[in-house]
Amino acid sequence: MDARGLLAREEFDFDPETVAIEDEATLDLLEPAVREWWVEQFGAFVPENGGFFTPPQREAIPLIHGHDNALIASPTGSGKTLASFTAILDELFRREQETGLENSVYCLYVSPLKSLANDIHRNLELPLSGIREKMDDVSEVRHAIRHGDTDKTARQKMLTETPHILNTTPETLAILLNSPKFRDKLGSVEYVIVDEIHSLADGKRGTHLSVSLERLENIADSSPTRIGCSATVEPLSDIAEFLVGRAEPGGESRPYELVDTRFVREFDLELRCPTDDLVHTPRAVVQDRFYDQLHDLIQDHTNTLVFTNTRSGAERVLQNLRETFAEYDEENSGCHHGSLSKESRQHIEERLKNGEVDVVTTSTSLELGIDMPHVDLVVQVGSPKSVASLLQRVGRAGHRLGQTVTGRVVALDRDELVECAVMLKKAEEGFVDRVFVPENAQDVAAQQVYGMAINEVRPADDVKATLRRAYPYRNYSDSEWDSLLQYLTADYDGMEDRNVYAKVWRDENDPPDGEYHYPDFPVGEPLMGKRGRLARVIYMTNIGTIPDSFTCDVFTRADNEWVGDLDESYLDTLEKGDVFVLGGQHFEYKYRRGSKVYADRTSARPTVPSWFSERLPLSYDLGREIAAFQGELLSRLTDRGKPAVRVWLREFPLDENSVRAIARMFDEQVRYAGEGSVSTDERLTVEIEMDREEYERHYYVHSNYGRRFNDGLSRVVAYRCAQAANTNVGVAVADNGFTVSMPLNRKVDVPGIIADIDPDEVRGDLRAALSSTDLLQRYFRINATRSLMILKRYKGYEKSASEQQVSSEMLLGFADELDEFAVMEETYREIVEDKLALEAVEEILGKVQGGDIDVVQHRVESPTPRAFGLATLMASDVVLAEDESAVLQEFHERVMESISEEESAMSE
Repeated sequence: MDARGLLAREEFDFDPETVAIEDEATLDLLEPAVREWWVEQFGAFVPENGGFFTPPQREAIPLIHGHDNALIASPTGSGKTLASFTAILDELFRREQETGLENSVYCLYVSPLKSLANDIHRNLELPLSGIREKMDDVSEVRHAIRHGDTDKTARQKMLTETPHILNTTPETLAILLNSPKFRDKLGSVEYVIVDEIHSLADGKRGTHLSVSLERLENIADSSPTRIGCSATVEPLSDIAEFLVGRAEPGGESRPYELVDTRFVREFDLELRCPTDDLVHTPRAVVQDRFYDQLHDLIQDHTNTLVFTNTRSGAERVLQNLRETFAEYDEENSGCHHGSLSKESRQHIEERLKNGEVDVVTTSTSLELGIDMPHVDLVVQVGSPKSVASLLQRVGRAGHRLGQTVTGRVVALDRDELVECAVMLKKAEEGFVDRVFVPENAQDVAAQQVYGMAINEVRPADDVKATLRRAYPYRNYSDSEWDSLLQYLTADYDGMEDRNVYAKVWRDENDPPDGEYHYPDFPVGEPLMGKRGRLARVIYMTNIGTIPDSFTCDVFTRADNEWVGDLDESYLDTLEKGDVFVLGGQHFEYKYRRGSKVYADRTSARPTVPSWFSERLPLSYDLGREIAAFQGELLSRLTDRGKPAVRVWLREFPLDENSVRAIARMFDEQVRYAGEGSVSTDERLTVEIEMDREEYERHYYVHSNYGRRFNDGLSRVVAYRCAQAANTNVGVAVADNGFTVSMPLNRKVDVPGIIADIDPDEVRGDLRAALSSTDLLQRYFRINATRSLMILKRYKGYEKSASEQQVSSEMLLGFADELDEFAVMEETYREIVEDKLALEAVEEILGKVQGGDIDVVQHRVESPTPRAFGLATLMASDVVLAEDESAVLQEFHERVMESISEEESAMSE
């Protein structure tokens, strides 16, 4: 089914006469040289083509010209970055002509990626040089780029010849705010552009940036105009408030305007599946059909970008294309992901920009960043897990306005078929998953407060006010502030014995030596300042929020044999007793000491797949839509049968194989276990299976709300099950649910436990369940490092991530015993709220308590079709595709045999 143009037609029909008037008015705002360059660059006004300006430009340029804060939400390739810069360039060239520009920064462009900052830097050269030529080269607006890769010579040059437009990253901006020689150059900043703001807002890099922008407000001659850009973001008002902050702590958000032109592009999206039977079709046949289809798509287009969900997947797809088809070699195909060298990535990026490659495979590294004008097709292999990611990725195609965004999603898994079908339909309808902003992060607060104290002695209330003006800290309490200051002043017995020293002092205008040094401030007003002569060096060399990661060596307990290594993030998924695959062998995880993991060889089947930590989790919002979709499908299935379901599914952007596969799966599910065996937005189903071969009882909880949600809820359920049954409880988590397993001779009422959980008790249960886990150890190390409790760099020595972990293990017991210790509280907060989706778990459990969602149970002899994915997590490592296929076929044969027996009995 062709979804082409649906949103563009419905949302952005325009009257040519009105557009002409608006465009002429916008052009009249610009200086003659800027206006002349624009018309020359983009041609004469043609109403059929949309006029001089694209929709985001038409709305944004007048707003920025009037110094209004604005969030511009518009697809990739619609001209929003140029919309952000046009009015700024116009103002700077006008001022340069009339009075001249000072040797300081007027505009900051902040990018989440160095590659994007580099690309914008190159792209800015065109309008800057073009406009300068129109002014007979008498006016110059300088621009430069500064981030971690900028060499010392270039940094020094910026002091004597300061760029008027500075492209940078959040981390470098924070460093510049504490650079004595450059800080004064930022006082003249009048504009701040934050690009790809959605990718920053949902993490601590964005939190850090939001405080940096408030610190910039403190030194700026006037409040800078803030412009945010994003292709896919929701809710717009929250992200706009994140961008602009508050003028006063506790007050209203600074004023802003929304430029919402997210759906001005034409879409041609379709879900494809190589077969209508993913159970019985041999894996080799599925793969062959997939690569044949992919090859045909590539050959029918100029440049194709193929996204996979893992880096290894990107490498594998490229390798198979080259081995299968003679058309692909190193000259016309390539791979791009974060594990490749910077030189390799830049080489591929340049060839993409120039249209020199037929196909590039990637994981997430090209989701944001460089302009790729020649890409006319994006293929997504597997589910991208959110509508926002889907739109961001397919938006890389058809980069010029007027071109169609062509995207094909290929599903190779039964569960992904369902979520992809819903995802593409919701994308058509304009749905975008929400961005959740972390709140009151104490580790980021510690860094920024320390940075402010280093710059100058100032009233403590001013520092707190700066923090609370930033959107993530708008609800920051006095008790949280006191806890932070107690840590920063090392006001705990035993801290200095563990080499954790005070970073600031706070006093009633009465510094440690007792002398009155600060006549500019009233006596008795609490002041803050830095402690230690090396404070600035420590701060500048340890700043940032991106954690270091490392691999852990795996040893056997029996003979201390090294058998390989595991990524640290993968260890987050392992509990004692879990079985994992390494080098083709199975190992049972026992414990970890620093950077060493100890395990036992075993013949048991794996419990955690090796890809687990690498894939993105399904978004909670999309999960809710999937639950509603399942309810609608069941209603049609029970009322009118499978043919009616197929007719309905053909309204979705699906190929016929996908339609038939989805209809068949739900038909078999209902025939085998009944309508109530499927979770919907009004029902949560728990499936109970007695596995007598393994002597285990499995509870399959069909909660379709994403892996973070299921990770959180499963920990609470497992914690309560372990208490009730006094036994070890195994857990396996996926995007569409989780499995709780225990010995067959132990019986627990899992549905009753879920129904009885008070949402107000979830936070406490999760904290208790995290005790002594590797997850807690890892996040404590990350937060202790962010809080500068552990220093990554000190006096020329760089401490590796594994060394940081050893240090954190020595500090963890001490920190966990302290009351309301800021770094420990942040560790629990980050895991519980950000990683385990506390708010979402509380919301669903609240609906259970309120009677809006029923918890039901079904006893089965074998897993139902909707539980196959959960059951295979307990049965085999999905990297071993032939094992998974065999297990799926075995499950399916049991289901079909049961259906046949029941239908035979009914016919008799």
